[in-house]
Amino acid sequence: MIEGEPREGMKILVVEDDQDIQKVLVDQLALDGYEAKGVSTGKEAMEAFDSFKPDLVILDLTLPDIDGLIICQHLRKLSDIPIIILSARESLADKIRGLDLGADDYMTKPFEFLELAARIKACIRRRDKTTRTEQVIKAGDITIYPEQRTVTARGEHVNLTRKEFELLLTLVENCNKVVKREELCNRLWKDKEVYPWSRAIDVHIRRLRQKIEDNPSSPRLIITHSGVGYRFRLDGEEP
Repeated sequence: MIEGEPREGMKILVVEDDQDIQKVLVDQLALDGYEAKGVSTGKEAMEAFDSFKPDLVILDLTLPDIDGLIICQHLRKLSDIPIIILSARESLADKIRGLDLGADDYMTKPFEFLELAARIKACIRRRDKTTRTEQVIKAGDITIYPEQRTVTARGEHVNLTRKEFELLLTLVENCNKVVKREELCNRLWKDKEVYPWSRAIDVHIRRLRQKIEDNPSSPRLIITHSGVGYRFRLDGEEP
C-alpha cells in the first residue's frame, strides 16, 4: 500500500452541522475507501469520539451547542490523532487559535473535496512517519514518549519533573520486576548525591503516585516492596 493512502478500516469522524455538507463528505470519504461517520453537534462529536474511535477528525467550528475550538482542545487532550478544521470562519485569529489548540490543518469553506482529500492523505503520511520513528512505551493506562519526554495517563497529559520522568521510565522498563532502591538511586542521581537509605526516592514515588494513580493512598500501579524497592504493576496482575 502506498504511504498515505487509505488503510482498510481507517475511520474518519465528520463533525458538521450542515446536513448537506456532512452527507457529501461522508459519501465521498466512503468512495475513497474510508469508514466515515457524520455528527452534527459538539456533544455528539465527543460521544462518537469514544464509541466510533476515529483515526482522523474533520471538524467544523460553528456548531449549534459547543464552539468547535473547544471541541478541538478537548479532543487533543484525549488523543494525538489528526484533526482538520473545516470552517467558514476565515479570520487569521481563528486559524491561529485552531492550530494553537492542536489542529493539524485548517481549511476554509467553500472548499474543493479533492484538496481536502489531499490534505487528509498528507496528515496520514505525517502520522505514519511519526509512528514509525517515535518510540512509544505503553503499560496499561500509561503511555511514555521517551524522545519527547512526555507521559499520558488515561489519555490525559501528565506534567512530570525530570526525576519523576526518569523514575517512571525505569519502573515501566522493568515492568512486573522489583527495582531495588539502589538501582533507582543510581538512575536518578548518577553523581551519588543521594544514597539508597535516604528518603528522596520515597518522596519522588509519593509525588509520582499523586500524578498517575487514581487513588494515591491505595496505589494500584506503583507497588512498594518494603526494604527492597518498587514495582510497576499492570492491571489484572497480582499485587
